[in-house]
Amino acid sequence: MKINDLTFTIIGAAMKVHRTLGPGLLESAYRICLAYELQKLGLKVEQEKPIPVVYEGVKLECGLRADLLVAGLVIVECKAKEKLHPVDVAQVMSHLRLLNLQVGLLINFHEIVLKDGIQRVANNYQEEDV
Repeated sequence: MKINDLTFTIIGAAMKVHRTLGPGLLESAYRICLAYELQKLGLKVEQEKPIPVVYEGVKLECGLRADLLVAGLVIVECKAKEKLHPVDVAQVMSHLRLLNLQVGLLINFHEIVLKDGIQRVANNYQEEDV
């Protein structure tokens, strides 16, 4: 499966969750339901994936966590807020860089129309079979 196909599948699952729950819940509810939907599709999903920081050659646990890591390839950050902020994109980019991954999805479930709340974030992305 290619990363583009994987992100398409993740977005479809997020849309199903949003259609079912609607906006207005806590971020954690959307994260748990999205993880459930993706697991039903046979994808490996890690919730609250720890992200270590390597400082002066030492791997340090600083409390950073990615909401979801799907198939070991795509980070998904779930938000439930009025509007995404550039710092949200920076957070995803930092997580991608620290985990040496290429693609992340930032999904704001608070939007009335979910497609308005989805941003794809890329870190030196090159499409290839995975």
